[in-house]
Amino acid sequence: MISIDPKQNSERDNYKLLIGSIIPRPIAFVTTQSEDGIVNGAPFSYFNIVSSNPPMVSLAIQRSGGRVKDTARNIYNNEQFVVHIVDDENVVKINETAASLPASESEIELANLTLISSENVSVPGVKEAKVRMECRLVQAIPLRGDEPGSDLFIGEVVLFHIDEAIYEDGRIDPRGLNAVSRLAGTSYAKIGDIFSIERPK
Repeated sequence: MISIDPKQNSERDNYKLLIGSIIPRPIAFVTTQSEDGIVNGAPFSYFNIVSSNPPMVSLAIQRSGGRVKDTARNIYNNEQFVVHIVDDENVVKINETAASLPASESEIELANLTLISSENVSVPGVKEAKVRMECRLVQAIPLRGDEPGSDLFIGEVVLFHIDEAIYEDGRIDPRGLNAVSRLAGTSYAKIGDIFSIERPK
C-alpha cells in the first residue's frame, strides 16, 4: 500500500485521488435562478442522499479561485433549487452546461434544454430529466474557515417528479432510469451488472 499525507499534496493531487477512488458518483444537474431571473443550470457529482425522514440531499460546490459559483450564489440568495438525475438520454446536453458562462447567460439555452415550471418552488426545472426534485435549502455551510474552498448545501425535497414509465408500486426501475455516474477525467459509467446480497438480520 502507498500512504499519502494529503497535507503534503497539492489541492489538485488530492482532487485526483478523491475523484479516482470515490466512484461511481451520482450526478445532480441543478437549476437555480438569479435575482435577475436568469435560470442557471450546472452538473455536480459531489452529491448524495442525506436523509429520508425528511427527504434531504446534499450538494457540495467547489469555489473557483475563492469565488462562489453562480449555482451556490443563487442558492444562498433564494434558498431554492431543483435537482435532476443525469441519465444516458440527457448526459450529452447536460455536459454542455458545464461550460463557463457569465452569470447573465443561461446554460439552459446553450444546451437547448426545455424549462418546465415547478410547483412548490419558484425555480423551474428541465423537462429532459426522468427524475427531478424540487428542493428548499435547509442549511448552507462554507467549508474551511476564513477562506472557504467549497460550499455544502443541504436541501429538503419538497416535491418529486418521476417519469411514469420508470415508476411502479413506489419504486423506480434502475434500468429504466439508466442513470449515468461520474468517474475521473472525462469518463462516465452506465448501470452495469445488478446483483443482490441479503442483509444480515
